[in-house]
Amino acid sequence: MNTRVIPSIEQEGYFAWFHALTGKERRTFWSCKVGYALDAMDTQFLSFVIPTLITSWGLSKGDAGLIGTVTLLTSAMGGWLAGILSDRIGRVKTLQLTILWFAFFTVLCGLAQNFNQLLLARGLMGFGMGGEWTAGAILIGEVIRAKDRGKAVGMVQAGWAIGWGVSALLYALMFSLLPPEWAWRSLFLLGILPAMFVIFIRRFVDEPELFVAQQKQQERGAQRASFAEIFSPKMLTITLRAVLLTTGAQGGYYAITTWLPTFLKTERHLTVLGTGGYLAMVIVGSYVGYIVSAFLTDLLGRKKNFILFALGSLCIAFAYTRLPVTDSVMLFLGFPLGFFVSGVFSGMGAFLTELFPTRVRGSGQGFSYNMGRAVGSLFPLMIGLTSHTMALGEAIGLFAGAAYGVMILAALTLPETAGKKLEA
Repeated sequence: MNTRVIPSIEQEGYFAWFHALTGKERRTFWSCKVGYALDAMDTQFLSFVIPTLITSWGLSKGDAGLIGTVTLLTSAMGGWLAGILSDRIGRVKTLQLTILWFAFFTVLCGLAQNFNQLLLARGLMGFGMGGEWTAGAILIGEVIRAKDRGKAVGMVQAGWAIGWGVSALLYALMFSLLPPEWAWRSLFLLGILPAMFVIFIRRFVDEPELFVAQQKQQERGAQRASFAEIFSPKMLTITLRAVLLTTGAQGGYYAITTWLPTFLKTERHLTVLGTGGYLAMVIVGSYVGYIVSAFLTDLLGRKKNFILFALGSLCIAFAYTRLPVTDSVMLFLGFPLGFFVSGVFSGMGAFLTELFPTRVRGSGQGFSYNMGRAVGSLFPLMIGLTSHTMALGEAIGLFAGAAYGVMILAALTLPETAGKKLEA
């Protein structure tokens, strides 16, 4: 049993928890954070190259949207399957497999010769993209002590903003050095980089002691993991409410981030949205939101933190769609937009880890988060259909409000798990 004295915030500051980590815990932390950043980098490449593909291949906006939708749906399936796999073969092995998977198919995206090939490669890449989050969130959640789990998992989640920023910098670099027809391919070919990171994980990162203990119990005849257990009478309501929580978070995120640029360009006629400065504000806001939320989820508790960031996201959606804004105001609104809609996810990994027992943690966490992603991915479609009968801004507000309302209700009904110790 770990009996070390943990330094307090007053003694060493806000990062006392990190200084107290063992070498094994730090290696696991950085492996998950870097893995998630590389996942984000590979994923975000598509958003930067779509305009080039529309010009060079003659893709329609519908074709581009189909690629994005297919990626989201396959990532949801991949996260679900990775959760089940992590309960069978281990968190670390699943993390390695998912990183190799999304790196390989990202490279194939760069070798695609037509739309159908790109759609297939991108769809297959989505399995690894969704699976990596599930495996990494479970791994770091089981390694870090209960007191600091929210901070650690939230700061791993912040790796997404880092990967997003790196993809933007690589886009600027490649398109300044190469002609467009080669530059977009070079970005996807750089997707091979995460595969090299697997060597580090294989050598320096071990399975969590909780998982190892659970496996030993099963070898001695204890109950084996079964995906169906998350739908048993004891677990069913937890699973369904967790799905509602993640559906609200991701439905609201997709509703705002998918349609706001179109609304602001077509109805408000703003031009700042296409600038690097606006993108930088959103990315920086996202990173700060992840970090602040990571600390608040331990300080306030999981439920209060979810409600706080859901309300903040609602307010920013209202400001964008209802208030008259200029280009200069819109530039600065990029920061709170990134802060709230991204920060709402920071406590998600720790919370889902704590809701499910060790033997089915991967199955429960993988299913609930990724079912929420699958349902949430339909919100942009519903906004598009609804905008035929009401103003686009009103449709965005309606569905964002519904999504975050569902999230708040789910948070209120779920148990508070902050500080919960995980047992095999």
